[in-house]
Amino acid sequence: MKEKETRLYSDSEVESLIDEISAAALEAIEQAAGEAAKAAILSVIEREAEALREAEKWRIQADINALAVKEVKKSGVKNTVIAALIGILGGFAVGFAVSK
Repeated sequence: MKEKETRLYSDSEVESLIDEISAAALEAIEQAAGEAAKAAILSVIEREAEALREAEKWRIQADINALAVKEVKKSGVKNTVIAALIGILGGFAVGFAVSK
């Protein structure tokens, strides 16, 4: 059986290997940080979109409520005018009947 040869590396080879590993590690860290930032931004955008959808839902409900109030007021005014006319006509009828 053949014995394994032991190879010794020079200081410059070791330093070069360390530099390459360090550069690759820094690149991986930067890439991971970039992905984390993208995920955080996406999360914020999704929350904002949900908040906007909720705000739009409440705005639409407020518009519906405002229209309903407007219709009730319109109906109330109409009923008040009708009641006033009936009162006036009734008053004329009573006045006319009493005057005879």
